[in-house]
Amino acid sequence: MTEPDPNQHRAFERVWGNRPGWGALAAVNHTSIGLRFMGTGIFFFLVGGLLAMLIRTQIALPEQEIIGPETYNQLFTMHGTVMMFLFAIPVLEGLAIYMIPKMIGTRDLVFPRISSLGYYCYLFGGLIILSSLFLGIAPNSGWFMYTPLSSAEYAPGPGSDFWLLGITFVEISAMAAGIELTVSILRSRAPGMTLSKMPIFCWYILAMALMIVFGFPPLILGSILLELERAAGLPFFQVAGGGDPLLWQHLFWLFGHPEVYIIFLPAAGIVSTLIPVFAQRPLVGYRWIVLAIMITGFISFGLWVHHMFTVGIPQLAQAFFSAASMLVAVPTAIQVFAWLATLWVGKVIFSLPMLWVFGFLVVFVCGGLTGVMLALVPFNWQVHDTHFVVAHLHYVLVGGMFFPLMAGLYYWLPHLSGRMPSRNLGNWGFWLTFIGFNVTFLLMHLTGLLGMPRRVYTYESGMGWDGLNLLSSVGGFIMSAGIALIILDVVLHFRFGKPAPRNPWNADTLEWATRTPPSSYNFLSQPRIETRHPLWDRPDLPDTIAAGAHGLRDIGHGRREIYGTDAVHARLKEVIHLPTNSWWPLLSALALAVVCISLLIRTYPLALVALAVATGLLLRWSWENGAHPKAAPLGLQEPTDPPLHSRTCDGPGLWGMAVTLLADATLYLSLLFSWFYLWTVSPEWRLPEETPLALAPLVLCGLLLAAAVALYSRMTQRLRLGQDRNLLANTALVALLGVLHTAALIGVFAGADLRPTELAHDAVLMVMLFYLLFHSGLATVATGLQAWRVKLGYLSARLPYEPMVLKPFWMYTLGIFWLSVAVFLLLPMAWGSA
Repeated sequence: MTEPDPNQHRAFERVWGNRPGWGALAAVNHTSIGLRFMGTGIFFFLVGGLLAMLIRTQIALPEQEIIGPETYNQLFTMHGTVMMFLFAIPVLEGLAIYMIPKMIGTRDLVFPRISSLGYYCYLFGGLIILSSLFLGIAPNSGWFMYTPLSSAEYAPGPGSDFWLLGITFVEISAMAAGIELTVSILRSRAPGMTLSKMPIFCWYILAMALMIVFGFPPLILGSILLELERAAGLPFFQVAGGGDPLLWQHLFWLFGHPEVYIIFLPAAGIVSTLIPVFAQRPLVGYRWIVLAIMITGFISFGLWVHHMFTVGIPQLAQAFFSAASMLVAVPTAIQVFAWLATLWVGKVIFSLPMLWVFGFLVVFVCGGLTGVMLALVPFNWQVHDTHFVVAHLHYVLVGGMFFPLMAGLYYWLPHLSGRMPSRNLGNWGFWLTFIGFNVTFLLMHLTGLLGMPRRVYTYESGMGWDGLNLLSSVGGFIMSAGIALIILDVVLHFRFGKPAPRNPWNADTLEWATRTPPSSYNFLSQPRIETRHPLWDRPDLPDTIAAGAHGLRDIGHGRREIYGTDAVHARLKEVIHLPTNSWWPLLSALALAVVCISLLIRTYPLALVALAVATGLLLRWSWENGAHPKAAPLGLQEPTDPPLHSRTCDGPGLWGMAVTLLADATLYLSLLFSWFYLWTVSPEWRLPEETPLALAPLVLCGLLLAAAVALYSRMTQRLRLGQDRNLLANTALVALLGVLHTAALIGVFAGADLRPTELAHDAVLMVMLFYLLFHSGLATVATGLQAWRVKLGYLSARLPYEPMVLKPFWMYTLGIFWLSVAVFLLLPMAWGSA
């Protein structure tokens, strides 16, 4: 492979490289952040695996007292929490963050600092959750935290609070990654790489990212409501106050079942990427697989109740969700048959990564069959809360995620290290893992069918479970030996592995056009890509990229630049300038961690101070954008065809705002769902005779907000036309109207006759008012800062970008205000008078 000119390489590294020493903590480069996600995820995986082996040791024989019941409850709760929240999703996000820019032919993701913030939120949140285990106060209500078991009455210690606050903190990271990946895939692909030419892995990651955007907000809301109940006594899940404990299950599984496919889809993307490479022919049924991906993501949001068949839901609902649960097998089968067809018509190379792929096919298909069995309501009733369900869960998640992840590890290991993996050690690692896994969990199906319940720390002898449990535990240790051998193999690989040739697997995707290990900037020049298999169709592409034969090869301006293209046809639209190394993400995450810890120890004044600090840091972070001297100030040497994105009206920030508002709207819809669910289902729900909120002041608030939004919309329309007359005055006036609106809303809140600790009705109203206040206050502060930026020359007709980004937020704030008035105020009034 042609190496770039050494001087040019050094110039690119000065701009794109990480700082030395401790300065590496300020890195925002996607390669560094992706590796950190994966490395941290592996650490949590080892912790989760150790907890699993302690569990298997305890139940290997009947009537053992190696671990007491309270410790056992903590262990199985933390095992599930660590594996689901701290390993599976983050490590796949890390792989996506590392791979996506390289696959779509760009140098980085579009919001690098958000990636860095996401990593630190994940790291600190995970450590907070894990610390509870070492302090002996870990949560003990199960990784699903069902109420009332997790409520203050039955879990009075801080364990549940560690889970609720820590998981919410971690979910900030997941949401950041979901937004980042969605916008990057849609808006920064190489010119010419239309959606139909996009690598299949990117389709899987796009589906995963969008599912995170829509799937995580219900759990975030549920965690907030349960923590408010525990800390402040708001009765969202208490029947006596008008709440309902089943509301938690609905909110949790609205997240929990899509999460299964959030984990499965990226892993299936690895399989769809590897099989064509080792069959040495294009993937059969590319468009069918894309359709199956989208259908899988859509259907997954309609399956959550199949986790609740035994809670007493109506039979019609059971029939609907049973049918939907079986229907999801159809798009999954499309993918499996496409993989088999590709192998059938290709010339398969039986390499180490393919060994893990075949293991995946066997284990996952078995897990899918037991999933169809569990979709049948009568059978589900029989095996619910038994080891059969535990076995099914592991067959789907370990078979559907861990085996493909190992295949991807060995496939991309030469990309990470520049060295080839060891086939001998790798084979031993695979077979020990495969045999140990099946011995462990295949037998657990039988113990479940024989009636062994899950989550019991011991059992009497003579129940028919003794021998099966002992063999399952032996299988667990065999699997652990296999994983230990894999770890040893990877460690030795970086020291003793044979140097890898260029594109060692003869792959077709662009990540193999980079250096191995990759440079900080991926591509010295950004090529135009008009084929789905660029390295097969243009074998000289790595050389021409390194020789600077394509676009964006100039680095003299000192900016980190990538191409911005339109979402569908990948037509070149702008040059996106990215932020460089920054301490703001780390500092902001540290402040948010202090908020989390302060809430855990119930030191609320400190939490308020830390929240104010975090808000200040985030706003200061946002200041270094656009034409700021540390970003892309106006100058004579900036490109005009295409222009820098901060000189346009449709850059990636607008798309980021749109995707963020989709997540925000999902959170709000989850609140509406909770309101209507409690209203219609809770036996003690009570509507007050008179509304506790005054209608006339709320209408005044809405009119002030409508005036602010109308003026802001008119201002942005004029900016689109190149007119910035009175821009400072108009921006300041919008901010003033926002202040008046927010102050009036605070007055309504203060004057409301709410009894949130007595009535779930009033508690939901209080959450709704806080939600509206947050949005109104944030929009007002952001507009005030924009007025200041107008005065400094950072916003003008030539620099119209930032108001275009904020406009959707103002419109969303107006929409949720009037919808809230209609749903939370006018509808109950009309219902009460009917």
